[in-house]
Amino acid sequence: RCIHKFSLILEWYPGTGEYDKFFSEGIYGCAGCGTPLYKSSTKFNSGCGWPAFYEGFPGAIKRTADPDGRRIEITCAACEGHLGHVFKGEGFNTPTDERHCVNSISLKFVPAS
Repeated sequence: RCIHKFSLILEWYPGTGEYDKFFSEGIYGCAGCGTPLYKSSTKFNSGCGWPAFYEGFPGAIKRTADPDGRRIEITCAACEGHLGHVFKGEGFNTPTDERHCVNSISLKFVPAS
């Protein structure tokens, strides 16, 4: 987890991450351990300034309520690296009505072959 915490400083401002406006076909995996997390087909433009996905691979993402109970943190289920937060009920036109707001630095993209 330490590498993610340090690296998040580099992506503090919205719109500065490598994958915010990136929409190529492939798989987004955990930058820490390589576990596949998201299909590119689940990525959408939420306008929040960070990569947004509406659904991850089953069992790949762990959800934990923040201590204040206001947000839900998402981490890689395999290595516990911080990914971002998930928000529900914002009204986006997606199958799940969820927005996984993920830090680009937490992801590694693998293009479709």
